[in-house]
Amino acid sequence: MIALSSLGVSAASAADRVATNCAGASRAQVPAARAIAAPVTVWLAGDSTMANPSSGRCPVGWGSQFDALFNSDVTVRNQAVGGRSIQTWLYEGNVSSTKGTDGECRLTSATYSSRWQAMLNSSTGMKAGDYLFIQFGINDSSSTCPRHVGPARYRQLMTMMAQAALARGAHPVLLTPVAAITCSGSTATKNRGFVNETFAAGSATRAPVIDLQTLSVSLYNSLRFCPNNGDYGGSGPLGTFFCNDHTHFDTYGAQRVAGLVAGDVRRQNLPLAAYLT
Repeated sequence: MIALSSLGVSAASAADRVATNCAGASRAQVPAARAIAAPVTVWLAGDSTMANPSSGRCPVGWGSQFDALFNSDVTVRNQAVGGRSIQTWLYEGNVSSTKGTDGECRLTSATYSSRWQAMLNSSTGMKAGDYLFIQFGINDSSSTCPRHVGPARYRQLMTMMAQAALARGAHPVLLTPVAAITCSGSTATKNRGFVNETFAAGSATRAPVIDLQTLSVSLYNSLRFCPNNGDYGGSGPLGTFFCNDHTHFDTYGAQRVAGLVAGDVRRQNLPLAAYLT
């Protein structure tokens, strides 16, 4: 009887230990679940192809359609501004119209723009767990100042922005510039620069890169936008997707491009994908 009683005690103790371990494991999973649901701010820095619309039907940047793809735990702060290169976005009003001996537009002051200062603010800007999506490379290709940016300078500035996000515990995501619609016969073609520089900045900071140029061209081809009659301002497939300059997007086009970005967030299995609806 003593032996059986001892065995019963041992079995009960083992069961208690298992139950305790399971309860402990269950409790350990609670913070992880809460971490997934923690509110996140997604900050966007870019040009007019990303920016919120100012008025009228066109242009509509894809960033204005990004928030709708996430659940209520995500807030998108779109700080993209039309007509900006990466340098004029960072140093608003402090980029001169003349080039220096290095071929880059001269800075009259190293003071950052108010929008970048706001993102860097220690109490109201980027915080741990946030995301910073960076997409430039269209206006930067200008040969004249203040918008001109050379390849090395572009890589330097994008790397700096990514490092600033990392220093605050945020996650930078770098994007190649979205393509305009250009055709070679029945095929949509790539037409943007700074692709290598974007990937180089990604490698330097270990930040993920979304190749939005390739993704957008693939989308244009799947929609059979080429060849076309140039009717970008009408009600047909092109007019529904693009403004009449074949570069900027109508609402539908912006929604489709935002979907490309979200799809690649999911494909790359970035933690932000957990918030997509």
